[in-house]
Amino acid sequence: MADATVFDSVPETRQEAEARLDRFIRENRFTISVFFPLNGAVLLVASAMEWLPEPLAFNPLLVLVGTIVMRAPLVAGVVPTMGKKALTGVLALAGYAYAIEYVGVHTGWPYGQFYYDVELGPTVGDIPLALPVFFLPLVMNAYLLCLLLLGPRANRALVRLPVVIATVLLMDVVLDPGAVALGFWVYPGGGVFYGVPLSNYLGWVLSATVAVVVLDWAFDRGDLLARLSSCEFMLDDLVSFVILWGGINAWFGNWGAVVVAVALGVGLVRTERFDSGLFRMPALSAWWRSD
Repeated sequence: MADATVFDSVPETRQEAEARLDRFIRENRFTISVFFPLNGAVLLVASAMEWLPEPLAFNPLLVLVGTIVMRAPLVAGVVPTMGKKALTGVLALAGYAYAIEYVGVHTGWPYGQFYYDVELGPTVGDIPLALPVFFLPLVMNAYLLCLLLLGPRANRALVRLPVVIATVLLMDVVLDPGAVALGFWVYPGGGVFYGVPLSNYLGWVLSATVAVVVLDWAFDRGDLLARLSSCEFMLDDLVSFVILWGGINAWFGNWGAVVVAVALGVGLVRTERFDSGLFRMPALSAWWRSD
Protein backbone atom coordinates (compact mmCIF):
# COMPACT_ATOMS: atom_id res chain seq x y z
CA MET A 1 0.00 0.00 0.00
CA ALA A 2 1.11 3.60 -0.54
CA ASP A 3 2.77 5.42 2.35
CA ALA A 4 0.19 7.56 4.13
CA THR A 5 2.58 10.50 3.94
CA VAL A 6 2.37 10.69 0.14
CA PHE A 7 -0.67 12.99 0.30
CA ASP A 8 -0.44 14.24 3.90
CA SER A 9 0.01 17.87 2.90
CA VAL A 10 -0.75 20.13 -0.02
CA PRO A 11 2.18 20.27 -2.47
CA GLU A 12 3.59 23.76 -2.90
CA THR A 13 4.85 23.41 -6.49
CA ARG A 14 3.91 21.56 -9.66
CA GLN A 15 7.14 19.57 -9.40
CA GLU A 16 6.32 18.46 -5.86
CA ALA A 17 2.81 17.41 -6.91
CA GLU A 18 4.20 15.44 -9.85
CA ALA A 19 6.80 13.74 -7.65
CA ARG A 20 4.15 12.69 -5.13
CA LEU A 21 1.90 11.31 -7.85
CA ASP A 22 4.84 9.37 -9.32
CA ARG A 23 5.55 7.87 -5.92
CA PHE A 24 1.92 6.90 -5.39
CA ILE A 25 1.73 5.19 -8.80
CA ARG A 26 5.01 3.31 -8.21
CA GLU A 27 3.82 2.03 -4.84
CA ASN A 28 0.51 0.83 -6.29
CA ARG A 29 1.43 -0.38 -9.79
CA PHE A 30 0.03 -3.87 -9.45
CA THR A 31 -3.22 -2.67 -7.86
CA ILE A 32 -3.79 -0.02 -10.53
CA SER A 33 -2.68 -1.90 -13.64
CA VAL A 34 -3.59 -5.51 -12.89
CA PHE A 35 -6.09 -5.71 -10.03
CA PHE A 36 -8.36 -2.95 -11.36
CA PRO A 37 -8.65 -4.24 -14.96
CA LEU A 38 -9.16 -7.83 -13.78
CA ASN A 39 -11.96 -6.74 -11.47
CA GLY A 40 -13.32 -4.44 -14.17
CA ALA A 41 -13.50 -7.31 -16.64
CA VAL A 42 -15.34 -9.48 -14.09
CA LEU A 43 -17.84 -6.74 -13.21
CA LEU A 44 -18.53 -5.82 -16.83
CA VAL A 45 -19.02 -9.42 -17.91
CA ALA A 46 -21.24 -10.04 -14.89
CA SER A 47 -23.27 -6.97 -15.84
CA ALA A 48 -23.66 -8.13 -19.45
CA MET A 49 -24.69 -11.60 -18.27
CA GLU A 50 -27.25 -10.03 -15.90
CA TRP A 51 -25.58 -11.58 -12.87
CA LEU A 52 -25.32 -8.25 -11.04
CA PRO A 53 -28.33 -6.49 -9.52
CA GLU A 54 -29.08 -2.81 -9.93
CA PRO A 55 -27.45 -0.41 -9.25
CA LEU A 56 -24.17 -2.34 -9.61
CA ALA A 57 -24.79 -3.57 -13.16
CA PHE A 58 -23.03 -1.22 -15.60
CA ASN A 59 -22.90 1.41 -12.88
CA PRO A 60 -21.63 4.50 -14.77
CA LEU A 61 -19.81 5.87 -11.72
CA LEU A 62 -17.92 2.60 -11.23
CA VAL A 63 -17.07 2.48 -14.94
CA LEU A 64 -15.79 6.06 -14.94
CA VAL A 65 -13.85 5.80 -11.67
CA GLY A 66 -12.28 2.51 -12.72
CA THR A 67 -11.26 4.00 -16.07
CA ILE A 68 -9.73 7.08 -14.43
CA VAL A 69 -7.75 4.93 -11.99
CA MET A 70 -6.36 2.80 -14.82
CA ARG A 71 -5.47 5.97 -16.75
CA ALA A 72 -3.54 7.39 -13.77
CA PRO A 73 -0.10 5.99 -14.74
CA LEU A 74 -0.37 7.46 -18.23
CA VAL A 75 -1.53 10.84 -16.93
CA ALA A 76 1.21 10.93 -14.29
CA GLY A 77 3.76 9.98 -16.92
CA VAL A 78 2.71 12.48 -19.57
CA VAL A 79 1.83 15.59 -17.53
CA PRO A 80 5.47 16.55 -16.71
CA THR A 81 6.17 16.80 -20.46
CA MET A 82 3.25 19.12 -21.14
CA GLY A 83 3.67 22.78 -21.93
CA LYS A 84 1.24 25.22 -23.54
CA LYS A 85 1.58 23.64 -26.98
CA ALA A 86 0.83 20.15 -25.67
CA LEU A 87 -2.09 21.42 -23.61
CA THR A 88 -3.48 23.14 -26.71
CA GLY A 89 -3.17 19.90 -28.65
CA VAL A 90 -4.91 17.86 -25.94
CA LEU A 91 -7.79 20.35 -25.73
CA ALA A 92 -8.10 20.36 -29.52
CA LEU A 93 -8.20 16.55 -29.55
CA ALA A 94 -10.84 16.51 -26.82
CA GLY A 95 -13.00 18.81 -28.93
CA TYR A 96 -12.30 16.75 -32.02
CA ALA A 97 -13.27 13.54 -30.22
CA TYR A 98 -16.65 15.04 -29.26
CA ALA A 99 -17.22 16.45 -32.74
CA ILE A 100 -16.51 13.32 -34.73
CA GLU A 101 -18.44 11.15 -32.27
CA TYR A 102 -21.41 13.51 -32.45
CA VAL A 103 -21.37 13.36 -36.23
CA GLY A 104 -20.99 9.59 -36.09
CA VAL A 105 -23.93 9.04 -33.74
CA HIS A 106 -26.26 11.42 -35.56
CA THR A 107 -25.33 10.74 -39.20
CA GLY A 108 -23.63 7.34 -39.30
CA TRP A 109 -20.47 8.87 -40.81
CA PRO A 110 -17.63 7.88 -40.70
CA TYR A 111 -18.08 4.72 -38.58
CA GLY A 112 -21.45 3.47 -39.80
CA GLN A 113 -24.78 3.61 -37.98
CA PHE A 114 -24.44 2.95 -34.24
CA TYR A 115 -25.83 4.07 -30.90
CA TYR A 116 -24.88 3.85 -27.24
CA ASP A 117 -26.90 1.24 -25.39
CA VAL A 118 -25.27 1.47 -21.94
CA GLU A 119 -25.09 4.63 -19.86
CA LEU A 120 -21.46 5.74 -19.57
CA GLY A 121 -22.10 8.74 -17.37
CA PRO A 122 -23.46 12.20 -18.16
CA THR A 123 -23.91 13.00 -21.85
CA VAL A 124 -23.83 16.10 -24.05
CA GLY A 125 -25.77 15.71 -27.31
CA ASP A 126 -26.03 11.95 -26.67
CA ILE A 127 -22.22 11.74 -26.36
CA PRO A 128 -20.63 10.66 -23.04
CA LEU A 129 -19.03 13.63 -21.31
CA ALA A 130 -16.06 11.45 -20.40
CA LEU A 131 -15.35 10.54 -24.04
CA PRO A 132 -11.82 12.06 -24.03
CA VAL A 133 -10.94 9.83 -21.07
CA PHE A 134 -11.80 6.83 -23.24
CA PHE A 135 -10.39 8.04 -26.59
CA LEU A 136 -7.25 10.13 -26.05
CA PRO A 137 -5.30 7.51 -24.04
CA LEU A 138 -5.68 5.03 -26.92
CA VAL A 139 -3.76 7.42 -29.15
CA MET A 140 -1.13 8.33 -26.56
CA ASN A 141 -0.52 4.70 -25.58
CA ALA A 142 -0.05 3.75 -29.22
CA TYR A 143 2.29 6.70 -29.74
CA LEU A 144 4.49 5.88 -26.73
CA LEU A 145 4.63 2.18 -27.54
CA CYS A 146 5.73 2.89 -31.09
CA LEU A 147 8.38 5.39 -30.00
CA LEU A 148 9.97 2.67 -27.88
CA LEU A 149 9.64 -0.16 -30.39
CA LEU A 150 10.76 1.86 -33.42
CA GLY A 151 13.84 3.31 -31.75
CA PRO A 152 15.84 5.58 -34.10
CA ARG A 153 13.38 4.82 -36.94
CA ALA A 154 10.81 6.92 -35.04
CA ASN A 155 12.76 10.02 -36.09
CA ARG A 156 11.29 9.67 -39.59
CA ALA A 157 7.73 10.96 -39.82
CA LEU A 158 7.01 8.75 -42.84
CA VAL A 159 7.74 5.74 -40.62
CA ARG A 160 6.48 7.01 -37.26
CA LEU A 161 3.04 8.30 -38.23
CA PRO A 162 1.77 5.31 -40.27
CA VAL A 163 2.98 2.86 -37.61
CA VAL A 164 1.26 4.77 -34.80
CA ILE A 165 -1.96 5.08 -36.83
CA ALA A 166 -1.89 1.33 -37.52
CA THR A 167 -1.36 0.64 -33.81
CA VAL A 168 -4.36 2.81 -32.87
CA LEU A 169 -6.42 0.78 -35.34
CA LEU A 170 -5.19 -2.45 -33.76
CA MET A 171 -6.29 -1.17 -30.37
CA ASP A 172 -9.76 -0.54 -31.76
CA VAL A 173 -9.78 -4.06 -33.21
CA VAL A 174 -9.56 -5.15 -29.56
CA LEU A 175 -11.85 -2.49 -28.08
CA ASP A 176 -14.87 -2.47 -30.38
CA PRO A 177 -15.72 -6.20 -30.41
CA GLY A 178 -15.50 -6.27 -26.61
CA ALA A 179 -17.63 -3.15 -26.25
CA VAL A 180 -20.25 -4.52 -28.67
CA ALA A 181 -20.32 -7.84 -26.80
CA LEU A 182 -20.96 -5.94 -23.57
CA GLY A 183 -23.63 -3.82 -25.24
CA PHE A 184 -21.83 -0.51 -24.68
CA TRP A 185 -22.78 0.44 -28.23
CA VAL A 186 -24.70 -1.28 -30.98
CA TYR A 187 -24.36 -1.43 -34.76
CA PRO A 188 -27.96 -2.15 -35.86
CA GLY A 189 -26.83 -3.72 -39.11
CA GLY A 190 -24.28 -5.93 -37.38
CA GLY A 191 -20.84 -6.52 -38.79
CA VAL A 192 -18.48 -9.17 -40.09
CA PHE A 193 -15.98 -8.84 -37.23
CA TYR A 194 -17.82 -9.94 -34.07
CA GLY A 195 -20.71 -7.58 -34.77
CA VAL A 196 -18.50 -4.66 -35.83
CA PRO A 197 -18.80 -3.50 -39.48
CA LEU A 198 -15.79 -2.74 -41.64
CA SER A 199 -17.09 0.83 -41.96
CA ASN A 200 -16.13 1.33 -38.31
CA TYR A 201 -12.49 0.60 -39.05
CA LEU A 202 -12.51 2.73 -42.17
CA GLY A 203 -13.81 5.54 -39.97
CA TRP A 204 -11.03 4.92 -37.52
CA VAL A 205 -8.49 5.41 -40.30
CA LEU A 206 -9.73 9.01 -40.46
CA SER A 207 -10.13 9.62 -36.73
CA ALA A 208 -6.81 7.97 -35.85
CA THR A 209 -4.93 9.85 -38.56
CA VAL A 210 -6.16 13.25 -37.38
CA ALA A 211 -5.54 12.41 -33.72
CA VAL A 212 -2.03 11.04 -34.31
CA VAL A 213 -0.98 14.00 -36.47
CA VAL A 214 -2.21 16.50 -33.87
CA LEU A 215 -0.56 14.58 -31.03
CA ASP A 216 2.70 14.39 -32.97
CA TRP A 217 2.59 18.14 -33.50
CA ALA A 218 1.68 18.96 -29.91
CA PHE A 219 4.25 16.92 -27.97
CA ASP A 220 8.03 17.07 -28.06
CA ARG A 221 9.29 13.55 -28.82
CA GLY A 222 12.54 14.22 -27.04
CA ASP A 223 10.70 15.14 -23.85
CA LEU A 224 8.48 12.07 -24.11
CA LEU A 225 11.47 9.77 -24.65
CA ALA A 226 13.33 11.34 -21.73
CA ARG A 227 10.30 10.83 -19.51
CA LEU A 228 9.90 7.24 -20.75
CA SER A 229 13.52 6.52 -19.80
CA SER A 230 12.91 7.57 -16.18
CA CYS A 231 9.25 6.60 -15.74
CA GLU A 232 8.86 2.83 -15.82
CA PHE A 233 5.07 2.95 -15.31
CA MET A 234 4.24 5.24 -18.24
CA LEU A 235 2.77 2.40 -20.34
CA ASP A 236 0.92 0.67 -17.50
CA ASP A 237 -2.40 1.95 -18.86
CA LEU A 238 -1.76 -0.16 -21.94
CA VAL A 239 -1.20 -3.15 -19.64
CA SER A 240 -4.65 -2.46 -18.18
CA PHE A 241 -6.12 -2.20 -21.67
CA VAL A 242 -4.72 -5.60 -22.72
CA ILE A 243 -5.91 -7.30 -19.54
CA LEU A 244 -9.37 -5.71 -19.49
CA TRP A 245 -10.35 -5.98 -23.14
CA GLY A 246 -8.38 -9.14 -23.83
CA GLY A 247 -10.20 -10.81 -20.95
CA ILE A 248 -13.62 -9.55 -22.04
CA ASN A 249 -13.08 -10.69 -25.63
CA ALA A 250 -11.88 -14.09 -24.42
CA TRP A 251 -15.05 -14.56 -22.37
CA PHE A 252 -17.25 -13.85 -25.37
CA GLY A 253 -15.14 -15.96 -27.73
CA ASN A 254 -13.88 -13.07 -29.86
CA TRP A 255 -10.62 -14.89 -30.48
CA GLY A 256 -9.44 -12.69 -33.34
CA ALA A 257 -9.56 -9.70 -31.01
CA VAL A 258 -7.80 -11.73 -28.30
CA VAL A 259 -4.95 -12.52 -30.69
CA VAL A 260 -4.49 -8.79 -31.37
CA ALA A 261 -4.56 -8.06 -27.62
CA VAL A 262 -1.86 -10.68 -27.11
CA ALA A 263 0.19 -9.08 -29.90
CA LEU A 264 -0.02 -5.74 -28.11
CA GLY A 265 1.07 -7.52 -24.93
CA VAL A 266 4.07 -8.95 -26.78
CA GLY A 267 4.93 -5.41 -27.89
CA LEU A 268 4.80 -4.30 -24.27
CA VAL A 269 7.17 -7.09 -23.21
CA ARG A 270 9.52 -6.04 -25.99
CA THR A 271 9.82 -2.61 -24.37
CA GLU A 272 11.36 -4.33 -21.30
CA ARG A 273 9.57 -2.04 -18.86
CA PHE A 274 8.20 -4.53 -16.37
CA ASP A 275 11.17 -6.06 -14.53
CA SER A 276 10.52 -3.62 -11.70
CA GLY A 277 7.39 -2.82 -9.75
CA LEU A 278 4.58 -4.29 -11.84
CA PHE A 279 5.91 -7.71 -12.79
CA ARG A 280 9.33 -8.95 -11.73
CA MET A 281 10.15 -11.20 -14.66
CA PRO A 282 13.97 -11.27 -15.07
CA ALA A 283 13.95 -14.83 -16.42
CA LEU A 284 11.29 -14.05 -19.02
CA SER A 285 13.01 -10.81 -20.03
CA ALA A 286 16.39 -12.58 -20.33
CA TRP A 287 14.81 -15.24 -22.56
CA TRP A 288 13.09 -12.58 -24.70
CA ARG A 289 16.29 -10.56 -25.15
CA SER A 290 18.17 -13.68 -26.20
CA ASP A 291 15.66 -14.33 -29.03
